[in-house]
Amino acid sequence: MPIPTVSSTSGTTRLLCLDVLRGVTIALMILVNNNGDEAHSYWPLRHSLWNGCTPTDLVFPTFLLLVGISIVFSTDARLAKGRAKSSLAPHILRRTTILILLGLLVNGFPRFPWATLRFYGVLQRIALCYLLGSLIYLASRRVSDKVLLLAAALLGYWVLLRWVPVPGFGAPGKAIPFLDKDANLVAWLDRHIFPGRLYEGTRDPEGLLSTLPALGTTFIGILTGIWLRTKKYAPNKIALGLLLAAIFGLLAGGAWNHWFPLNKKLWTSSYVLYAAGWSLLVLAVLYWWIEIKQKHRGLWPWLVFGKNSIVCYVFAELFQAMLTSIRTQKYPTVQRDIFLHIQAFVPSPPLASLAYALGMVAFCWAVAYPLYRKGIFVKV
Repeated sequence: MPIPTVSSTSGTTRLLCLDVLRGVTIALMILVNNNGDEAHSYWPLRHSLWNGCTPTDLVFPTFLLLVGISIVFSTDARLAKGRAKSSLAPHILRRTTILILLGLLVNGFPRFPWATLRFYGVLQRIALCYLLGSLIYLASRRVSDKVLLLAAALLGYWVLLRWVPVPGFGAPGKAIPFLDKDANLVAWLDRHIFPGRLYEGTRDPEGLLSTLPALGTTFIGILTGIWLRTKKYAPNKIALGLLLAAIFGLLAGGAWNHWFPLNKKLWTSSYVLYAAGWSLLVLAVLYWWIEIKQKHRGLWPWLVFGKNSIVCYVFAELFQAMLTSIRTQKYPTVQRDIFLHIQAFVPSPPLASLAYALGMVAFCWAVAYPLYRKGIFVKV
C-alpha cells in the first residue's frame, strides 16, 4: 500500500505522524465506545466512574489536542497562500456548524426524540473548541498569548469549582463535598440550561462550563503545532521538546491531582495536563520514529482512519445506534444478539466484549478502506 509523500520535518507541510496518531485515536474511540458488554469489559476499556483516570479517559483529549495542532497547520497553510484573515472566518464558522449538526445527528439517530434530544456531545465539544481556538489563533499567533490563555483557563476553572458556592447547595469543601457528582457548579449550570437533555440525567460529561478547560487542551495542541512548525531547531530538538513537555504535563497533572482530582467527566485542570502529557509522549515517539527515523512500513492501516477521522467516527456511532435500536424476536436488540453469539464461542465475558469491540473496529476500517484506497479524504 503506498504511503503519502512525507516532506521534511521543517513544519512546512503535513506531518505523517499526526495522521497516524489521529488514526490510532479514532480506532481507540471506536473500540472503547463499542464494548459488547459494558458491565464485563476490561478495566482499561471503561471510563472512570468519577475521579481517577483510565486509558480510555485519555482518548478524547488526544483527539482534541490534535484539533489544536491542525488549527495551526491549516491556518498557516491558508495564510501562506495569500488568503486574507477575514476570509478564513466564514470557513471556520462553516466547519463549526457542520460538526454541531453531525453531533446532533449522532445524538438523535435513529428515532430523534426531539423532546429529550441531547444537545451536548463529543462533536459539539470539538466544534466549540475548534471555533474558539481558530478565532483566537487567527487574531494572534504569538506563543505568549496562548500560554496566558491556557493558564487562565486552567486556573480560572479551578477557582470556579473550588471556591464559588453552588446555588442551593453551598460552598464546595464546606457545605458539600468538593467535586460532588451532582452538587458541583458544572452540573448545576447544565441542569438549568438543558433540563432533561443531559447524558447522565443530572449531569453531562460534555457540559458547557467544562468546555473552558477543554479549550485549554486545545491551546496545548496549538502550542504543540507552533512547536512542530518551528524552523529554529533541528528535528531531534523538536522531538526532545515534545518529550520534555510530556514529562512536565504528567508531573504537573499528577501533582495537581492532590488538590484538584483527575476527572474526565468534569475535565478538571489536572486532567488536562495529565492527559496532554500522555498524548505528547506518544506524539514524541511517533515523531521520532516516523519523521526522523523515516520508518514508514506498516503505517497505512492507521491512515485509513486518520485520513477520514470524522467520517469514521460518525459512521461508527450511527452504526452502533442502529444495532442497539433494532429488536429481534429472541433478543432485545441486534447488538445483544451479535454479542451473545460471540460469547457462545468465547465463554469469557470480558474477552467476548473485547472481541465484539475489535469486530466493530475491523468493520468500520473495512468500510473506510475504499475511501483511502481511492484517495477520497472527506474534510468537514
